[in-house]
Amino acid sequence: MAQDFWASSGYADLRRGAEGLAPTGAWLARFIEREELRPPHDAGPAEIALHERLHDDPLAAVSEADLAAVEDEDARSNWEEFLRFRERLSDFPTLEATYRDLFARESVDLAPVFVDAMVQAILRDLLEGADAWSCRAGEMLFRRQRLSTDGGQVLAADAATLEAYHDSGGFGNVGRLLRQNNTPIASVKMDVLNHENAPFYWMRDELYSFALDITPGREGARALARVLERWVARMTGAEVSIEPLTAIEDERWRWHTGLDADSTAILNALYRGEEPPPEEMERLALLFRLTFADASVVLPEMRDRSVYLGLACRPDRTLKLKPQNLLVNLPISRS
Repeated sequence: MAQDFWASSGYADLRRGAEGLAPTGAWLARFIEREELRPPHDAGPAEIALHERLHDDPLAAVSEADLAAVEDEDARSNWEEFLRFRERLSDFPTLEATYRDLFARESVDLAPVFVDAMVQAILRDLLEGADAWSCRAGEMLFRRQRLSTDGGQVLAADAATLEAYHDSGGFGNVGRLLRQNNTPIASVKMDVLNHENAPFYWMRDELYSFALDITPGREGARALARVLERWVARMTGAEVSIEPLTAIEDERWRWHTGLDADSTAILNALYRGEEPPPEEMERLALLFRLTFADASVVLPEMRDRSVYLGLACRPDRTLKLKPQNLLVNLPISRS
């Protein structure tokens, strides 16, 4: 039986059709109740009135005067971001079409929280019926990770979860209070997803509390490859096969795409025949080979060649995978 997961994505409130996922007022209502838009206890009357009106009707018209009347500058800016997002969604039939258009522009003009929300919702649909490894790997496309390497093993853990554990020991406000008073508390160890604990993913999916072993040759790396295959198919229409690698050994290497800024820089250097410093190579966590099922969708010069993908962390060990790179940086013919 298929498992439900990522309820906070609002997937149940989206309309599912042949072209993709269409937003609804109920889906938008979830954003209105986020902390960034919910008025604090000392909010002004105009801010409260705007929130109440959109709480009752997330699609209600908002004039420039309504927005200008919001007393707090930060709150006004947050509402401007939300209304821009709402307007953009109204221009397209689906989340997928909105996302494609966003990255066809010269610059991205939506706040990251809205971009990640679209990615999560689309992935929720793509991963219906998927296993725990694929779902955990899917988290990497919309949540920042922290990578650790030990003895050749590469683990990805949710960065926000780790930060919360560091602040509170996993015990919320009580844990923070104990930390502030220098009271020793037991450390919380994040479980690495394995065959024994995988069934518990469905009970902890909103906690983002499983680490994923993405070492080449392990199940986590293969799961991430499967997720990326589905993402490319949904967002570009191209059927591809993606497999993890330990190294690029291809004299005919002609095209590569980094899944983040750091891997792009490292792959560019390798392609030029340069040898990046060891500390940079150590941050290159994963390589993939991508091949197209139908050569007719590929640029002529790439029809019998592979595309290589890279994934690397920043010097502070954090990683923000950019799934949009698989929309704009693959050698797909646009004609």
